[in-house]
Amino acid sequence: MSETCNTCGLPKELCVCETIAKENQKIEVALVKKKFGKISTVIKGIDQNEINLKELASKLKSRFACGGTAKDGVVELQGDHLKEVKAELIKLGFSPDTIEVK
Repeated sequence: MSETCNTCGLPKELCVCETIAKENQKIEVALVKKKFGKISTVIKGIDQNEINLKELASKLKSRFACGGTAKDGVVELQGDHLKEVKAELIKLGFSPDTIEVK
């Protein structure tokens, strides 16, 4: 027998909790200047209890061919990806109305 989701009670294959959670996030995307003048793209506002940040960071890093990290509710990508991040987050299922690019 397959595992069931603790939140919705559906089997893991049919669980829609993460899809619903993606629509309710208030996401901010901004550029941050780091040590030695390096630029990083920072994505804040994603609830790490509802969405797997490490998996999201892994998908974004492979899409943009850059390094990065996910910790403390923040996904950080090396380099300036400000223009492309919103489109990629929409492809991953986040609502375009909830993504704010600064």
